[in-house]
Amino acid sequence: MSAYITSIGTANPEHQVSQGDVLAFMVKAHQLNPQEADHLKLLYRATGIHSRYTVLEDYLRKEGFTFYPNSENMEPFPNTEERGGQFMLAACDLSVAAVRDCLPEDFDMHTITHLIVVSCTGMYAPGLDIDLIYQLGLNKTIERTGINFMGCYAAFNALKTANAICLSQPGSKVLIVCTELCSIHFQKEKTDDNLLANALFGDGSAAVLVESEPGEKTAFKINGFMCDLLPDGQDEMAWKIGNFGFEMKLSSYVPGIIKDGIQQLLVRLRDSYQNLDFHHYIIHPGGKKILQVIEEQLDITKEQNQSAHHVLRHFGNMSSPTVLFVLKELSGRIVASDDEKSILGLAFGPGLTLESMTLEVAYK
Repeated sequence: MSAYITSIGTANPEHQVSQGDVLAFMVKAHQLNPQEADHLKLLYRATGIHSRYTVLEDYLRKEGFTFYPNSENMEPFPNTEERGGQFMLAACDLSVAAVRDCLPEDFDMHTITHLIVVSCTGMYAPGLDIDLIYQLGLNKTIERTGINFMGCYAAFNALKTANAICLSQPGSKVLIVCTELCSIHFQKEKTDDNLLANALFGDGSAAVLVESEPGEKTAFKINGFMCDLLPDGQDEMAWKIGNFGFEMKLSSYVPGIIKDGIQQLLVRLRDSYQNLDFHHYIIHPGGKKILQVIEEQLDITKEQNQSAHHVLRHFGNMSSPTVLFVLKELSGRIVASDDEKSILGLAFGPGLTLESMTLEVAYK
């Protein structure tokens, strides 16, 4: 018995912002002098990102903000309650759009047996899971699971949960929704962590359906998962609740720590899946440097990892849904000759956590 990812959908807010737009906003918000602005411009050029999406139109404006104060120093700066309010306003509609993109119009929502909702950028109760039940017309008796505050690798934990459900309860249909509004947590304090985080993150939502049968179109069979912790990186990537939104700790040392740890994970993977060759890759694009490090350690080319680079360039890092955007981009390039070929997925997050997943193409 197996579990299959049978459908994938994605959605983004209406406001698409170029790196140039965000850079102009950040130079003003951080009150940078010309030399500091030049340094930040170099950082933005090095991200590999062309554009991102946000629920806040302010990032497209030089004045006349609707969320951030229009004062020179942006005081009084929005507090955590105000940012949480933005999440409540926007998260459900964005999540519904991702589900609509995932499932056909004639799909019977009452056949979904389980709902898993993932987010690290907003929480409230009654929560997003209950809002989705009413907005999508799901059964009120549906089994619900929330996976919160795990960061960029959380989609893998949702897929682990869905896999366990399908293996233990044949006939299950598990809907996963990962929604992140990273842009509502902009921090204006001029620190290296904030400058880097502000250069990378955007907003997005992804939905996937996991079933115990592959269905009538191409699907991805879930073969297994493996994770590891790198204690040396515990202080280099973190996510905590502050008085003025959620605060990101993101050190420039993260790619180096991942480089040191990924080989251990690969050895364990090869021991568990002997003689298994990977033909495709879905790597969480946490940043351009991280992708380069992973490519070096896997001994693959940028072309072999093109799905991750495509998502990074056009969407930035959206935290938990990002790797599902990568899987959707890859799915559009799957052909008949890929049937039964293996896929390696990797994601990273606080801890420092390394997560891996192996899939197999079930082409139809």
